[in-house]
Amino acid sequence: MLQRAVLLLLALMPVMSGAQTTSSLAPRVRVETSQGAFVLELDTVRAPLSAENFLRYVRDGYYDGTVFHRVIPNFVVQGGGYDPGLSARKAHAPIPNESGNGLSNRRGSVGLAREDSPHSGSSQFYINLMDNTGLDPLPSRWGYAVFGKVVEGMDVVDRIAHLVTETVANFGEGVPVERPVIQRAWVVETAAPPEAEKSE
Repeated sequence: MLQRAVLLLLALMPVMSGAQTTSSLAPRVRVETSQGAFVLELDTVRAPLSAENFLRYVRDGYYDGTVFHRVIPNFVVQGGGYDPGLSARKAHAPIPNESGNGLSNRRGSVGLAREDSPHSGSSQFYINLMDNTGLDPLPSRWGYAVFGKVVEGMDVVDRIAHLVTETVANFGEGVPVERPVIQRAWVVETAAPPEAEKSE
């Protein structure tokens, strides 16, 4: 597993070097949604694979037009994999689980969503609405890897968490009736994205 992690890290080196020449070791990503905007700060030191994986999707524009498809009050909001019609977007290969990095699933933290398999995380992410330390790893099992936190706009995340939900086949409960759309996500290297700057 260590060899796989090293190989993946080497594969991501161009992405990492690009991120660190334009931002710090704690790059920020602004996420504009139909419910408002929030800003995430990523920890590329403790969670290098997960943070750079997320940045790759952001820079590719992958998240633009996706929705938060899972909303569970007092637990998490989850998105990053489906369009408004709940059609899945093709993601890159999964990455190794970094849940043993010392970052905890506390309120406002952002983590890499995954299936039951510990190393199945790819594009989907979640934001903790409360302290969910039960998602942290134990000596007997893998946890869910945290790779950053909300530093602005947690009220927007809470707003998303209180949307009316429904049960949808293949998704279960917690699917918002009016799905919050990620209109644009970008690395905060300037005060606003180029389109906004030109329109001012």
